[in-house]
Amino acid sequence: MFDISKMLGNMKEIQAKFKEVQENLDAITTTSESGAGMVKATINGNRKLINLEIDKDLIKEDDSDMLIDLVIAAVNKAMEDIEAKIKEEYKKNTENILPNIPGLDLSNLTQNL
Repeated sequence: MFDISKMLGNMKEIQAKFKEVQENLDAITTTSESGAGMVKATINGNRKLINLEIDKDLIKEDDSDMLIDLVIAAVNKAMEDIEAKIKEEYKKNTENILPNIPGLDLSNLTQNL
């Protein structure tokens, strides 16, 4: 059975774990691609674009619109993929402290830590 008083008693530990995860978000990365791998975007857990690879065949003046579309698609996919990794990192670091409540996402609580 879920014990709210126990969880509240662990708030300092929970806050410390969240802060630990937040400090390690730069190390969590994901790379996504578009155009069958012609554009690859790497995002870190702080939702920052840290690398962008573009196939040299795409860098032609007449293909600029396609290149823009592929870059946007790769970056957006990487942003989606990193969210799952961030949530998993929080879950992993708080699994013995917080109860497993389906749908409970506390990863946004750390924005102001």
